[in-house]
This record gives sequence, C-alpha cells and structure tokens, in this order.
Amino acid sequence: MYKTISAMKKSILIVCAALIACNDAERNPTAEAIASINLKKGNLVWCGPDMANFGAVNFAVSTDPGVKKEFNQAVAILHSFEYDEAEKAFAEVITKDPACAMAYWGVAMSNFHPLWEPPNENELKKGERAINIAQTISEKTKRESDYINAMASFYKDWKTVDHKTRCKTYEKAMAEIYQKYPDDSEAAIFYALALNTTADPTDKSYPNQRKAGDILKKLSESQPDHPGIIHYIIHTYDNPDLAEIALPAARKYASVAPASAHAQHMPSHIFIRMGLWDEAISSNMASVNSARCYAEKAALGGNFDEELHGIDYLVYAYLQKGDNQHALEQLNYLKSIQKVSATNLKVAYAYAAIPSRYVLENKEWKKAANMELFPADFPWENFPWQKGIVVYTRLLGKINTNDIKGAEKELDELKSLQNKLIEQKDQYKAKQLAVQIGTGEAWIMLKKGDKVKAEELMKQAADLEDGTMKHPVTPGEVLPARELLGEMYMAMGKPGMALEAFKIDLRMHPKRLNGIRGESMASQLATLNN
Repeated sequence: MYKTISAMKKSILIVCAALIACNDAERNPTAEAIASINLKKGNLVWCGPDMANFGAVNFAVSTDPGVKKEFNQAVAILHSFEYDEAEKAFAEVITKDPACAMAYWGVAMSNFHPLWEPPNENELKKGERAINIAQTISEKTKRESDYINAMASFYKDWKTVDHKTRCKTYEKAMAEIYQKYPDDSEAAIFYALALNTTADPTDKSYPNQRKAGDILKKLSESQPDHPGIIHYIIHTYDNPDLAEIALPAARKYASVAPASAHAQHMPSHIFIRMGLWDEAISSNMASVNSARCYAEKAALGGNFDEELHGIDYLVYAYLQKGDNQHALEQLNYLKSIQKVSATNLKVAYAYAAIPSRYVLENKEWKKAANMELFPADFPWENFPWQKGIVVYTRLLGKINTNDIKGAEKELDELKSLQNKLIEQKDQYKAKQLAVQIGTGEAWIMLKKGDKVKAEELMKQAADLEDGTMKHPVTPGEVLPARELLGEMYMAMGKPGMALEAFKIDLRMHPKRLNGIRGESMASQLATLNN
C-alpha cells in the first residue's frame, strides 16, 4: 500500500513538473521565434553632457522587477526618437525576460518611427514579427494587450494598405486606449504623438495639433522632466502660428534628455520658427557634436544621419544672420564627408538643401545654374522630392542668367519628378514640387514679358505653399514663394504690393534676412512713389 501511494505521488510530481515545463514553454517565446526578429543588440551608446540620461519615464509594465528600470529607460530613449538605441534597449529586456510582452511592443514602436519617413520593408517585417510574438504571450494585462493590439493595427496588411491609412487606424486605436485608461499618462503621450502623425499638413486650423497640445500641456504640469511630453510639445507647435507656445519646452528639452543627439537638435525647430538664430546655432552645434560622438562610439563606419540633419539647420541659421563664412565652412565640411551610416530622407534632404540654400540665399545665380547633385553616386532616384531641390536651384539660376531654354528644360525635369511622386501617391511632396514648378513658370513668363500671367502664377504658387505646413525634416523652404512674389513685384515696379508680400512672408518666416532686406527696400520705394 505504501509503495502504491509513493508511486502515485511520484507520478503526480512528474505530471506537475511536466505541466510547469509546458506552461513555461507557453509563457516564453521560443529562441527561434525571438531570433527571427533579428533584433539590434549590443551595448547602449550615448553622448552628451550628462551621460546615459534620457529623462524620467514611469511606464507600468508586467515584467521581472529587475528589468523594470531598463524597460523605462528603453521607453525614454524611444521618446527621443533614438530608434536604434531604443531597439537595443528593448532587446536587452527581452534577453532578461523573454515573456515581457511589452518589450516586443517597444521593438515594433522603434521600427514604426512616426513623424519620420515610413518604415522600409525590413523594418515592417521586424515590427510585424515582434508584435506577433507579443500577441502570443499570455501573461500580460488587458491594458498591455490593448497597447499591443493598437500597434498591431499599424503593421496589419502593410503589404496592401498604404502607410497613411495604417497610421490613421493606429491613431484611432490609441484614442480608445486614451479614453479607456484616463490615469495612464503614457497612453495620453503616445496618443498625442499619433495625433501629430496623422495631422493634415494642409489644415491651417491645426485641429490635431491643438488637441495634442492640450493633452501634453496638462501632463507637463505633473511630469516636467518627461522627455516625450517636452519633445512632442515642440513637434505639436512647430508652425508659425503656434511656435511661441513651445518656447519654454524648447529651452528645456536638451537638459532633460542630454544623452540624445536628437534632443539637442529638436529645440531649434522652435528657435528657427521664431527667428532666434543664436539659440538655433547653439542647439545644433550641440547636436552635431553629440552626433559625431555617437558615430565614433557606435563604430558606424561613417557619419551619423543626425549630424547632417543638424548641419542643414546650422547653415540656415548662419545664412539668416548674414554669416556666410560659417555657413560656407559647414558646406565645405559636408562635401568632405565620405560616408553616412544611413541612406534616408534626412540625409538626402541635407545633401540637396545645404548647397542649394547657400547659392540661392546669396543670389549666386551662375553657381545655382550649374548646381550638380552631390554626392553623384547617391541613390537620388529614390528621393525625387530632394532631387527636385537641386533641379529647382538650377531652374532659378538659369532664369536669373537669362538662359530661358535651359530653364524650361529644368522645368520639364521638375514635372517628371513630380509625376513620380504622384505615382507613389505622395501628395505632400508632389505639392512641394508643384510650388517650385509654379514659381519657375511664373518667372519664365516674366522674362518673356507676360507680367499678368507671371503675377497670376506666382500668386498661385505662394498661396499653395502658404496653405501647406513645412516638413519636419527642413528648417524652412529653400526660398519662400511669398518672398519670391515680393521680389517679382519689385521687378515689376510695384513696391507697394511688394511691401505687402514681404510683410506677410515675415509673419510666417520671422527675421529672414532676405525678407527683411526686401521689406526695407520696398518700403523706401513705396514711400518715394507716394
């Protein structure tokens, strides 16, 4: 009898052990599944005056208590758009606690990067795999499941559904989470980010931005050092009508997340909106230095894309101060760069805009007429909007050197690039080229003596540009269309109308040097005419 009971106990223990092992297997994703994500791994890399400080975040998460601090740091890094380092940080959480479902959510968010260019195919595959694993993990709260399912809505059907539609689906899902969990500040912060992501760039009433701003401003009172709140306030008000609201956040963000190169740069979005050139220069010098440090520490084998982004803003600010010497130093440095770690929207824009800005702002028309794409071996065919900037520079150069046939040839190329963007269903960038095409046509008409048509086309181009928000990648248009309208009126001998155009432009682009010069000259001539 005793032996029988002992045998039964032994059998029960074996069964229990098997069940525990089975439950562990169900709880933990397999090593093969995790490996299939192809996670970025390695030691975290950071640079800045206060190493390893990305701000204060407290995200409630189901995980081993020993890695909660690391999870919160990963979220803090994510909030400053340091996406490579954020993915590495979430990967480390997964290594220590493979059953932490939200760590996989973090990986998916790191590959989504809202407000930047859409994820490429490899990033979409990685995000989809990560979020699929997160959905299979049973030990997570209902709130965590909601976060994960919201992120899954962005990756769902990515092969057949366009990016914009999926962003709107994600925004709606985050709106539900925001309503469902009113005490969850992270839900509110990520919802505000989603609102900015789906904001209509042609709606100058800014409904999404105003809603996001109300959410973020309220949160900032209780969480003054949260990097996401401060960062997204800057993005929310990055427009000429609302920029001043974000000035306190702009002056604080760099000190809240000093380890982030992007946090050093981001305040300059507001400084440039307000014409605070010295603060913009200081912000971007810190960002550029941090980016160089990052490239070296991370052994990128080339310059960090964030450095080129900062240089574009630096050159813009120097030019508005009339400081051609420092602007030219940055331009020459750009041309000395041999390799950049990424081939993306930011890099393409910097390569196209920096040399174009220098010659256009200084009205060096011969150089503008002969502007070449640099670097020549860059895959410009993948970036028609950015390539269009160089073509537009040549177009204006040839108009102003009276090479009208050459200008018309450049105009045809601009139209070809616009057609590519239309085929890609990128209406925003196609509209940017439409402004340039209209401007080019207007000045060609002026050169041909048709002042009525020239004025009509130039006004249309200015109105189109005024009705569209600038892209976050740029400090501003290479030459504002409304400013060019003012110059056209001056060329037509209409200083009073030129004065009005310059005044309107300066309200949207405060303290622009050529705008100030144009306004002053128009004012003097208008006074003399009266």
